[in-house]
Amino acid sequence: MRAVVQTVGRASVTVDGEVVGAITDGLLVLLGVTHADTPETARTMARKIHELRILDEERSAAETGAPVLVVSQFTLYGDARKGRRPSWTAAAPAEVAEPLVTEVVEALRGRGATVATGRFRAHMLVDSVNVGPRTILLDL
Repeated sequence: MRAVVQTVGRASVTVDGEVVGAITDGLLVLLGVTHADTPETARTMARKIHELRILDEERSAAETGAPVLVVSQFTLYGDARKGRRPSWTAAAPAEVAEPLVTEVVEALRGRGATVATGRFRAHMLVDSVNVGPRTILLDL
């Protein structure tokens, strides 16, 4: 599982003209799933995201109550080392990835986080204003 975690002043996801998820002063998480990931991987990723000391004064979302916007992003497993057309073979298929993304979201909520999401398999417009900017890549 791979996540790009950014501190944001605001972030939102729009699908077909409708805002389906939005936060202010929190974390935007772009989340990719690969074939070897399990529910345990998802729970570990949720813990890492929630406890990551990336916010002001080296604090975490767990400490500050900062909200989290989770957006599924299979392209994080794109491989463009050869040629110009990325290969997506390392990304888990949607029927495997979707329940694991849901597991991350539910694990974050179970830890007390306020979580907004994008919409799986939709064409999403992701808007964000990075703060810092601070961007961390988590790879499990």
